[in-house]
Amino acid sequence: MPKQLPHDPYVTAVYDALTDAGLDPGEWWTSDGETSGTYCYLNAVITLDPSNTLDLDDEDVPAGTAWRHGLILCWEWHTGAEEGGPERGPTWTFAELKADGSNEYPTDLPVLGFAAPEAIVDAARKVISHEIKPGSVHNFGQPGGWDSGAIGGSWERADDLEAVCEAWGGGGNQ
Repeated sequence: MPKQLPHDPYVTAVYDALTDAGLDPGEWWTSDGETSGTYCYLNAVITLDPSNTLDLDDEDVPAGTAWRHGLILCWEWHTGAEEGGPERGPTWTFAELKADGSNEYPTDLPVLGFAAPEAIVDAARKVISHEIKPGSVHNFGQPGGWDSGAIGGSWERADDLEAVCEAWGGGGNQ
């Protein structure tokens, strides 16, 4: 039986909201990963297929199709323990998938770290429609075409989620 991670209920709520909104998320997973072989963090990835092309062979996808290989929404909570690494706390990003399964440079999703699932839905729709454009390594993953601040508010259970993430981060997982 897979171990329950602190962020599993939150990611499940986001997945369910995406499903209820008709965005039909595909594969998803959560984990407690590591960076630089030492510092652990919590993460999750949800795959979206807005063009319904993931099951097609690459040569069967029409040229110019937006999100031709899909896109991913990523959530991470870092301990902040790695020198020069991400600050302590949560972030959301998105990235376009490539044909080989890798992804483009992640772009910050303009939502709060413990965003309400409905805010993730709203932000995902803006990404899919290109109202929010992908960033690049050259602008440090900042979204293009977006200057309206964070979308939506916090999840109603954000305080509980923050507490369990903090407890996990303080429990030798850094």
